[in-house]
Amino acid sequence: MKRIIFTLLSFIITLTTVNAQKGINFSRSYAAGGKLLMCVDSSAKNVFYGNVFPNQPRTSFNYLPEVNNVSIQIYFRKDINIAHYRYTILENNKPIVVNKPINLAQLKDVDRGDEEVFRSTTLGIFPIKGKTITTLIYSIENPLDVDKAVFYGKPIPRAKIKGFSKRFKTDIGVDYSWIIDPKERTNLVFTEKDEELTLVKDKSDIDYLYYTSIKDKQTNKIIFESTAWKYGGVLEDHEFLPNVNIDKNIFKKSGDYEVIIQPLIKWKGCLDCDISAKDIEKYTTRHMLSITLEDESYTQKELFISTLIVAFAIGLAFLLILYFIKKRNKKKLGEEEQQKNMAKLQLNSIRSQLNPHFLFNALSGIQNLMNKNEIDNANKYLSKFARLTRNVLDDKELISLSQEKTLLDDYLQMEQLRFGFVYEINHSTDLDLDNTEIPSMLLQPFVENAVKHGISQKANDGKIVITFNQQANDLVLTVSDNGDGFDTGKKYNGLGLALSNSRIALLNSVYKENRFTLVIQSTTNGTKICVTLTDWL
Repeated sequence: MKRIIFTLLSFIITLTTVNAQKGINFSRSYAAGGKLLMCVDSSAKNVFYGNVFPNQPRTSFNYLPEVNNVSIQIYFRKDINIAHYRYTILENNKPIVVNKPINLAQLKDVDRGDEEVFRSTTLGIFPIKGKTITTLIYSIENPLDVDKAVFYGKPIPRAKIKGFSKRFKTDIGVDYSWIIDPKERTNLVFTEKDEELTLVKDKSDIDYLYYTSIKDKQTNKIIFESTAWKYGGVLEDHEFLPNVNIDKNIFKKSGDYEVIIQPLIKWKGCLDCDISAKDIEKYTTRHMLSITLEDESYTQKELFISTLIVAFAIGLAFLLILYFIKKRNKKKLGEEEQQKNMAKLQLNSIRSQLNPHFLFNALSGIQNLMNKNEIDNANKYLSKFARLTRNVLDDKELISLSQEKTLLDDYLQMEQLRFGFVYEINHSTDLDLDNTEIPSMLLQPFVENAVKHGISQKANDGKIVITFNQQANDLVLTVSDNGDGFDTGKKYNGLGLALSNSRIALLNSVYKENRFTLVIQSTTNGTKICVTLTDWL
């Protein structure tokens, strides 16, 4: 009696667990669910297993030409609801097991040496020599998601070419009245109105196994490959045969081409492989096509003249296009430069409006101290005011962050003499204050508002915090106070905030690659103003 030793081969299944199990996918690892294994005779050779196909993603094909018996085992992860699964087994396309549940009583725990423990049972041992055994596995929750494993124990037949046709492209399928029976060598002449070549082959239960390729015999290169077969036609009472449409444009010149149809099998990836190129040829169908392209039949002189005319036309068109593009770009650059200069003038105008606005508020502070007879504080205020005035009236478009910090320090120390609040100016340690520039007077109006409308009534309890932060390539500037806040949706008569909004809009028109954004958050517990300079660093 022949001793059968089972050797683990095959392919892996995923039992998906998203929402509900979706079934078995024979092309993936078992990490999410389980796996199907087969065991064959210990003496078996040339076992081609786990073949999957682009046109049949839920089918695994196992070619077992020298196997007598196959044992099919199924493994489930322990967290899978095995009671949901059913299987059907076909022998030569005739059902021998139909919609059968997994026998839970026969399940055994199996530790396969990896991180997970599985539950396993055998679906059966089947004679395979000269037969086809097909397993269909599915979940009752998703009965249409059927995963199929084919165990093929018969010789794979060569595909038989039924004919060729050349015609214009159409969506109605194959017109079988145009089919040309294949000869030993098929001669085809493509005219200008012909658009595609149609290849028709005989029908079988394993059409998905075959793929088509076309080789240019002059260069010995594959110029076309397809695994997809279409079915359909326009002839009544005709069996719709597998066909593939091939665009005429793959044939670059007249000559000989070879049509090859063979199974999409991993010939070199089998168990105990003992197969040669000669053996593979038993499964391969080859047919020679002699292609003539009528639109190639021009004389060399005509081709030369046509080439010159086309080259001249292309060159002239290129020069004209280049001329108009340069003209348009020059006009566009002029308009952009004009808009930029206009925006800069408007920015200078706004800055000139902010200066007297600031100076008026500062002089009011000095007057207030003098009215209170705080002469010493008024003198200190006036000293700070002198240096501050020089910096404010300096007509620079950009100033460094260190200059901005000095300006804000002078202003806040000056206002401390009037209101007695505290303040902080902080910055990121990785920020280079001396070499990072920002538009001048960018934060001054917001700081002024924080003092005048935020903490002026809180005296020593008032606090203002200013930060310079680097976030990736963005520069983020914030001004926070603990005042009573204000309604951000309401319009006010003050000039500071309105002019700042206008200035932000104009800065965006000048620095188009670096967007300025202004965000104002205000509650009864305080106000925070954030200005972001995008991609500024």
